[in-house]
Amino acid sequence: MSDAVEPIRITTLLVPVQDDDHVHGPASASLTLVEYGDYECPDCGRLFEIIRDLQESLGERLRIVYRHYPLSGAHPRAQEAAEAAQAAAAQGRFWEMHDLLFRNQNALQRNHLLTYAESLALDMGRFSTALKKQVYRQRVREDFRRGVENGVYGTPGLFLNDVRHAGAWDRDALLRYLSK
Repeated sequence: MSDAVEPIRITTLLVPVQDDDHVHGPASASLTLVEYGDYECPDCGRLFEIIRDLQESLGERLRIVYRHYPLSGAHPRAQEAAEAAQAAAAQGRFWEMHDLLFRNQNALQRNHLLTYAESLALDMGRFSTALKKQVYRQRVREDFRRGVENGVYGTPGLFLNDVRHAGAWDRDALLRYLSK
Protein backbone atom coordinates (compact mmCIF):
# COMPACT_ATOMS: atom_id res chain seq x y z
CA MET A 1 0.00 0.00 0.00
CA SER A 2 1.37 3.39 -0.99
CA ASP A 3 1.48 6.47 1.25
CA ALA A 4 1.41 8.72 -1.83
CA VAL A 5 -1.45 11.18 -1.80
CA GLU A 6 -3.54 11.24 -4.95
CA PRO A 7 -3.90 14.82 -6.26
CA ILE A 8 -7.37 16.30 -6.08
CA ARG A 9 -9.04 16.07 -9.49
CA ILE A 10 -11.02 19.23 -10.09
CA THR A 11 -13.53 18.60 -12.82
CA THR A 12 -15.30 21.94 -13.02
CA LEU A 13 -14.01 25.43 -13.65
CA LEU A 14 -13.89 27.05 -10.21
CA VAL A 15 -12.87 30.50 -11.46
CA PRO A 16 -15.52 31.52 -14.01
CA VAL A 17 -14.81 33.81 -16.93
CA GLN A 18 -13.74 37.18 -15.52
CA ASP A 19 -13.92 40.71 -16.91
CA ASP A 20 -10.13 40.78 -17.28
CA ASP A 21 -9.96 37.49 -19.21
CA HIS A 22 -9.00 37.47 -22.89
CA VAL A 23 -12.18 36.46 -24.67
CA HIS A 24 -12.75 35.88 -28.37
CA GLY A 25 -16.35 35.32 -29.38
CA PRO A 26 -19.71 36.44 -28.09
CA ALA A 27 -20.80 36.11 -24.45
CA SER A 28 -23.99 34.55 -25.82
CA ALA A 29 -22.09 31.65 -27.42
CA SER A 30 -23.47 28.27 -26.44
CA LEU A 31 -19.95 26.81 -26.20
CA THR A 32 -17.04 28.16 -24.16
CA LEU A 33 -13.51 26.79 -24.24
CA VAL A 34 -11.15 28.07 -21.53
CA GLU A 35 -7.50 27.34 -22.20
CA TYR A 36 -4.64 27.67 -19.73
CA GLY A 37 -1.71 27.91 -22.10
CA ASP A 38 2.00 28.54 -22.47
CA TYR A 39 3.38 30.23 -25.61
CA GLU A 40 6.45 27.99 -25.63
CA CYS A 41 4.58 24.70 -25.11
CA PRO A 42 4.59 22.56 -28.30
CA ASP A 43 1.22 20.97 -27.42
CA CYS A 44 -0.30 24.44 -26.94
CA GLY A 45 1.08 25.36 -30.36
CA ARG A 46 -0.68 22.38 -31.93
CA LEU A 47 -3.86 23.18 -30.02
CA PHE A 48 -3.70 26.79 -31.27
CA GLU A 49 -4.18 25.57 -34.84
CA ILE A 50 -6.98 23.21 -33.80
CA ILE A 51 -8.80 26.00 -31.97
CA ARG A 52 -8.55 28.26 -35.03
CA ASP A 53 -10.12 25.48 -37.09
CA LEU A 54 -12.89 25.00 -34.51
CA GLN A 55 -13.62 28.72 -34.59
CA GLU A 56 -14.07 28.52 -38.34
CA SER A 57 -16.34 25.49 -38.03
CA LEU A 58 -18.45 26.69 -35.10
CA GLY A 59 -18.45 30.44 -35.71
CA GLU A 60 -20.50 32.49 -33.25
CA ARG A 61 -21.43 29.38 -31.25
CA LEU A 62 -17.88 29.21 -29.79
CA ARG A 63 -16.28 31.57 -27.29
CA ILE A 64 -12.56 31.15 -26.55
CA VAL A 65 -11.01 32.30 -23.27
CA TYR A 66 -7.22 32.33 -22.95
CA ARG A 67 -5.42 32.41 -19.61
CA HIS A 68 -1.65 32.49 -19.23
CA TYR A 69 0.00 29.46 -17.63
CA PRO A 70 3.72 29.82 -18.37
CA LEU A 71 5.70 26.82 -17.22
CA SER A 72 8.88 28.82 -16.78
CA GLY A 73 10.93 25.90 -15.49
CA ALA A 74 10.49 24.01 -18.75
CA HIS A 75 9.93 27.01 -21.02
CA PRO A 76 12.26 29.88 -20.10
CA ARG A 77 10.77 32.34 -22.60
CA ALA A 78 7.11 31.68 -21.76
CA GLN A 79 6.78 34.24 -18.96
CA GLU A 80 8.10 37.16 -21.00
CA ALA A 81 6.04 36.06 -24.02
CA ALA A 82 2.92 36.15 -21.82
CA GLU A 83 3.92 39.60 -20.57
CA ALA A 84 4.34 40.70 -24.21
CA ALA A 85 0.80 39.50 -24.94
CA GLN A 86 -0.41 41.55 -21.97
CA ALA A 87 1.52 44.61 -23.15
CA ALA A 88 -0.17 44.22 -26.54
CA ALA A 89 -3.53 43.80 -24.79
CA ALA A 90 -3.00 47.16 -23.09
CA GLN A 91 -2.96 48.60 -26.60
CA GLY A 92 -5.98 46.62 -27.79
CA ARG A 93 -4.02 43.98 -29.73
CA PHE A 94 -3.96 40.89 -27.50
CA TRP A 95 -5.30 38.38 -30.02
CA GLU A 96 -3.00 39.57 -32.79
CA MET A 97 0.05 39.20 -30.52
CA HIS A 98 -1.29 35.87 -29.20
CA ASP A 99 -1.44 34.55 -32.76
CA LEU A 100 2.06 35.79 -33.59
CA LEU A 101 3.52 34.19 -30.47
CA PHE A 102 2.00 30.81 -31.24
CA ARG A 103 2.94 30.97 -34.91
CA ASN A 104 6.54 31.77 -33.94
CA GLN A 105 7.07 29.57 -30.87
CA ASN A 106 10.74 29.05 -31.67
CA ALA A 107 11.40 32.81 -31.80
CA LEU A 108 10.39 34.27 -28.44
CA GLN A 109 13.52 36.17 -27.48
CA ARG A 110 13.05 39.83 -26.56
CA ASN A 111 14.21 41.08 -29.98
CA HIS A 112 11.53 38.91 -31.62
CA LEU A 113 8.85 40.19 -29.25
CA LEU A 114 9.82 43.76 -30.17
CA THR A 115 9.63 42.88 -33.88
CA TYR A 116 6.13 41.44 -33.42
CA ALA A 117 5.02 44.56 -31.54
CA GLU A 118 6.40 46.74 -34.33
CA SER A 119 4.56 44.67 -36.96
CA LEU A 120 1.33 45.35 -35.03
CA ALA A 121 2.09 49.09 -35.02
CA LEU A 122 2.10 49.21 -31.23
CA ASP A 123 3.47 52.19 -29.35
CA MET A 124 7.01 50.84 -29.10
CA GLY A 125 7.98 53.05 -26.16
CA ARG A 126 5.08 51.75 -24.07
CA PHE A 127 5.62 48.16 -25.16
CA SER A 128 9.37 48.14 -24.59
CA THR A 129 9.03 49.81 -21.18
CA ALA A 130 6.36 47.30 -20.16
CA LEU A 131 8.72 44.41 -20.95
CA LYS A 132 11.77 45.97 -19.31
CA LYS A 133 9.90 46.90 -16.13
CA GLN A 134 7.85 43.66 -16.09
CA VAL A 135 4.67 45.74 -15.78
CA TYR A 136 2.43 42.72 -16.47
CA ARG A 137 4.30 40.12 -14.43
CA GLN A 138 1.65 40.14 -11.67
CA ARG A 139 -1.19 39.90 -14.20
CA VAL A 140 0.37 36.79 -15.74
CA ARG A 141 0.94 35.35 -12.27
CA GLU A 142 -2.74 35.95 -11.46
CA ASP A 143 -3.76 33.81 -14.45
CA PHE A 144 -1.32 31.15 -13.29
CA ARG A 145 -2.77 31.31 -9.77
CA ARG A 146 -6.27 30.88 -11.20
CA GLY A 147 -5.02 27.83 -13.06
CA VAL A 148 -3.61 26.31 -9.89
CA GLU A 149 -6.95 27.03 -8.16
CA ASN A 150 -8.64 25.13 -10.97
CA GLY A 151 -6.30 22.15 -10.63
CA VAL A 152 -4.25 22.86 -13.75
CA TYR A 153 -0.75 21.41 -13.45
CA GLY A 154 0.31 21.27 -17.08
CA THR A 155 -0.46 22.75 -20.44
CA PRO A 156 -2.67 22.89 -22.25
CA GLY A 157 -5.30 22.94 -19.52
CA LEU A 158 -8.76 22.89 -21.08
CA PHE A 159 -12.26 23.44 -19.78
CA LEU A 160 -15.18 23.03 -22.14
CA ASN A 161 -18.40 24.63 -20.90
CA ASP A 162 -16.87 24.80 -17.41
CA VAL A 163 -15.95 21.09 -17.32
CA ARG A 164 -12.33 19.94 -17.42
CA HIS A 165 -11.49 18.19 -20.63
CA ALA A 166 -8.91 15.53 -19.84
CA GLY A 167 -9.43 13.49 -23.00
CA ALA A 168 -7.95 13.76 -26.45
CA TRP A 169 -7.80 17.28 -27.81
CA ASP A 170 -7.42 16.66 -31.51
CA ARG A 171 -9.88 18.56 -33.72
CA ASP A 172 -12.39 15.72 -34.13
CA ALA A 173 -12.41 14.81 -30.42
CA LEU A 174 -12.96 18.43 -29.37
CA LEU A 175 -15.63 18.94 -32.01
CA ARG A 176 -17.47 15.82 -30.83
CA TYR A 177 -17.22 16.95 -27.22
CA LEU A 178 -18.37 20.48 -28.00
CA SER A 179 -21.24 19.20 -30.14
CA LYS A 180 -22.78 17.08 -27.35
